[in-house]
Amino acid sequence: MEEPKSKAKRGAKTAAAAQEDKITLLPLLELHDFPNHPFKVRDDEAMQETTESIRQYGVLVPAIVRPREDGGYEIIAGHRRRHGSELAGLSAMPCIVRQMDDDTATILMVDSNIQRENILPSERAQAYKMKLEAIKRQGQRRDLTSGQVVQKLSVQEVADGSGEGYKTVQRFIRLNKLTPPLMQMVDDGKLKTTPAVELSYLTPEEQEDFLSYMESEGCTP
Repeated sequence: MEEPKSKAKRGAKTAAAAQEDKITLLPLLELHDFPNHPFKVRDDEAMQETTESIRQYGVLVPAIVRPREDGGYEIIAGHRRRHGSELAGLSAMPCIVRQMDDDTATILMVDSNIQRENILPSERAQAYKMKLEAIKRQGQRRDLTSGQVVQKLSVQEVADGSGEGYKTVQRFIRLNKLTPPLMQMVDDGKLKTTPAVELSYLTPEEQEDFLSYMESEGCTP
């Protein structure tokens, strides 16, 4: 038979979890973007479909937000739903308010968006980098003295949460070293990932020179 204290403790945890995930209707004006949010919100065909769905049925999946020090709430997951609600003429949307630190919020933000379709390479690269830095800051590997081991295990953790392989995630993170013009070429499909990763090891000046050469010769590696 379960001890009364254990039962009470379990009940308290269940009640706390239920209270934490309580759905609240919040004004759109109080919902603010996540800092350096890597996933762009586009007014494309998918957004038109989202807006029409919200117009007919409302927001079916609540956004996840956290309180801001300056007032209002910071969106962890739900930027597209917020924009769709605005386009649909709504003034508020359902949200789940959670208290969480910056690193936990960053990891949840990335995990909530990374499985979406039509994510640009630059968005994926920035998202993986943000999650990697958050994981390392959390100090989950402080018992290990080797910086290389810490980096490798942290990248593996990013890969485990993304559904992609270690090497793939590592290459995407490396793309953050590209200059903006070269990264734009990757997004536009004019430069493949493999040569782009190789170019990322050049200095910014060398990358600019290489871009000038490609433009003058009308070719890409």
